[in-house]
Amino acid sequence: MSDDLVRLDVTDGLASVELNRPEAANALDLPLAERLAFVVEQLAAPEVRSVLLTGAGKRFCGGGDVRSFLASDDPPAYVEHLAMMADLALQRLSELEVPVVAAVQGAVAGAGLAVMLTCDVIVAAAGTKFVTAYAGIGLTPDCGLSWLLPRAVGQQRALELMLTGRTLTAQEACDWGLVTEVVDDATVLERARELAASLAAGPAPAFGQARRLVRSSYAASRAQTGADEARTIGAAVRTEDAQRLISAFVSR
Repeated sequence: MSDDLVRLDVTDGLASVELNRPEAANALDLPLAERLAFVVEQLAAPEVRSVLLTGAGKRFCGGGDVRSFLASDDPPAYVEHLAMMADLALQRLSELEVPVVAAVQGAVAGAGLAVMLTCDVIVAAAGTKFVTAYAGIGLTPDCGLSWLLPRAVGQQRALELMLTGRTLTAQEACDWGLVTEVVDDATVLERARELAASLAAGPAPAFGQARRLVRSSYAASRAQTGADEARTIGAAVRTEDAQRLISAFVSR
């Protein structure tokens, strides 16, 4: 497992994670998925207060690496194992108790959409294209995309993207709720890093718990969510960040 496939740097509470297979559009093969799972485990460290996820080169993530499927001795077994490993990494990323920002550029395809949608705030370069891509090679969604995509854009729009292979522009993706904002291609990384640094400097535990509450609410009832919120805000009041910010608020 090469350390270079997914790079990790933690500075001032901000963990920068970079998918690093630019020659293959950062497409997911088994070594990349395994390295991503390993890196995500490191993000649970107490010094991490926010995460910035990026892709090296011209494209954020081209989905699964089809060439690696064909090069394996048993393509069906390989594809299933790859999908499970990549999904495990993304589930762990979704469970982090710190906010996650993504900067996307060039192309986001197939499982790359699941990688992106596991993040909380998504900054897209204006020239980015978004496509599910599975239908074009006779495959079905993986990495949780059939769960994530309808929750981002609605059932009918998700089905349109899955069944027709429609490609969305960055502005269309923003209008549909797939990404948070669109910026000039030259400034996408700068803007995303600015947002991630701002989150790292803020009450990161509260941000992380808000992320958890939203992402877990799909599997909970209204009553369960309300009770979880009550317990969570009760615990949040005791944190150093909350005590400091509450004191500043009441002393205005």
